[in-house]
Amino acid sequence: MCLYLGLMSGTSVDAIDVALVEFSTSNKVIVHATHSHPWPLPLREAFLSMSQHTRGQSSLHEVATLDVQAGELFAQATLTLLEKSQIPRTKIKAIGSPGQTLYHHPDGHPPYTWQLGDPNVIAQLTGIPTVADFRRRDMAAGGQGAPLTPAFHAAMWRNTLENRIVLNIGGIANITVLPANPQLPVIGFDTGPGNALLDAHAFQHLHTRRDENGNWAARGQVQSSLLTSLLTDPYFTRLAPKSTGRDYFNLTWLNQHLSSLSSPPSPVDIQTTLGQLTIDSIAQAVLPYTPQRLLVCGGGVHNPLLMAGLAKGLPECVVESIQSYGIDPDWVEAVSFAWFAKQRLEHQTSNLPSVTGARQAVVLGAIYL
Repeated sequence: MCLYLGLMSGTSVDAIDVALVEFSTSNKVIVHATHSHPWPLPLREAFLSMSQHTRGQSSLHEVATLDVQAGELFAQATLTLLEKSQIPRTKIKAIGSPGQTLYHHPDGHPPYTWQLGDPNVIAQLTGIPTVADFRRRDMAAGGQGAPLTPAFHAAMWRNTLENRIVLNIGGIANITVLPANPQLPVIGFDTGPGNALLDAHAFQHLHTRRDENGNWAARGQVQSSLLTSLLTDPYFTRLAPKSTGRDYFNLTWLNQHLSSLSSPPSPVDIQTTLGQLTIDSIAQAVLPYTPQRLLVCGGGVHNPLLMAGLAKGLPECVVESIQSYGIDPDWVEAVSFAWFAKQRLEHQTSNLPSVTGARQAVVLGAIYL
């Protein structure tokens, strides 16, 4: 068996997903075990505060400390999965860890991206070779460093019979455009907020990590003036390649728009409007590519409000969970980074210049033995 572990902690910072994956010679993927490891609340709050509220004042000491703590947590999540699955660590060829993105500024001068979760710590505590730091090599080649998962989506789900789009609704939503015509390039980019604003606003008012199943948002009304203001953000009309993060779309960003209104909406109406923002910004990004099928993965697939809104906003497209296509929608991202680790060990390129805007395809990731 060719076993790899993939880690994923997205922009929602709710849990670390770990997937134990086997890759066969026929490019078949078998997920043998999974584990979702929650972020301790104090560590989560420290990360969120640093990424969106205090980034200008964060000290090197604070960043470096959080880097090690995140690495320890990634290692703990990995070891917990191995204990649950009863798989010896000697059977694992490598761990793929993209880290937890703290700051992502691909359009800065110079551009940079920074992920936490020290891979030295992961490799040392688990005893398993760890592949990490995937994004900066793409950025060094002139790319955005994100999204990276379209390369995996294309390898798994491109089909010559229909135009497809893979939509991942994590904290940030991103799409992978998979044209049926094999001569056309794969395109992918971040569409804007997925669950990040919904989760942050729910935490602020309900003190829960998420608005479970969109139940709170379902009780409110969309506020058109707020929605119009939010959709005027220039990010939504920028051409691809483009990528973004929680350090841009956060409560500070929301409050700037709220302050421009003559009277602020109720918290529940704000939540409903944020859900519609996610729906509208995704639909706006998807429509120009006229897909026949939208395959949805990520935490947002469990939000009936988002799924129904997308089906309504994309009437000519089948909107469905990616579950029917071989991988549980909650684990696609973690499985992707197991695949990225495999690509790195085999010295294979794994960025798509048509997605990230890089000047060339490059081998991504550094190996920590």
